[in-house]
Amino acid sequence: MAIDRALSDEQTKRYRRQILLQGVGEEGQLKLLQSRVLLVGAGGLGSPIALYLAAAGVGALGIVDFDRVDLSNIHRQILHGTGDVGRPKTESAMATLLRTNPDMAVTAHQERFTPANALSLVDEYDVVVDGADNFETKFLLNDAAYFAGKPYVFGGAVGFDGQASLFFPKGGGPCLRCMIPEIPPPGTVPPCDEVGVLNVLPGQIGLIQAGEVLKFILRIGKSLLGRFLVYNFLEGDFRTITVPRNPRCPLCGENPTITDLSGGYTGAPECITPPSPDE
Repeated sequence: MAIDRALSDEQTKRYRRQILLQGVGEEGQLKLLQSRVLLVGAGGLGSPIALYLAAAGVGALGIVDFDRVDLSNIHRQILHGTGDVGRPKTESAMATLLRTNPDMAVTAHQERFTPANALSLVDEYDVVVDGADNFETKFLLNDAAYFAGKPYVFGGAVGFDGQASLFFPKGGGPCLRCMIPEIPPPGTVPPCDEVGVLNVLPGQIGLIQAGEVLKFILRIGKSLLGRFLVYNFLEGDFRTITVPRNPRCPLCGENPTITDLSGGYTGAPECITPPSPDE
């Protein structure tokens, strides 16, 4: 629950180690308590994002997911347990998050994220964060966030490779389409159940995404705005690629050809490994 002017004694005790940090303090903690974050996807990426945002004291978290928990999810989707198999992911996620922090507001949007509801959902929140596992949903998130003037925290994880970034044209940075103008066609990558993913990888990327959300809300540190983080688990290697604003971008460029959410988003269940931009 967000407090307008001061932290309660219980909140002060709960967040004390965080409040001690220069750049956070009581004022920063109040910002977190008053913030609203939309998470699309309560799976491998969404699990660590949601858990750490809840623990950090984000006041309101909306979770969009239409799926139910499957046994094959459990090894990496730590919001859910074996006893949750068959349960809606939003319901399982809400129960876990409220055990972690009963003082927060969690809203379950048990539905698919589509062009029909994207803007109405995004408009309700301050930051949009990506827990999706397919190209089309990620591009829809990017486009809806752009039209709503909201920051979009991107993430991807498949096999042993992960990526993360912050796209926010209103804040002077690029959008996803500045790097990849069009949605890659179906068949660009094999389905997730053929490629696989090491269980810790979405956890590592999800934590980076959660950190980007916190940095944005608190206005601290150097964000991934204009930078695309690429991580290889096997090599233990992180590198960042500069992604400038593209004046020819079809969405946020000088002569945009995409002016609404009229189509092209099918939500095909493909893993996300974006083509690497030129360094």
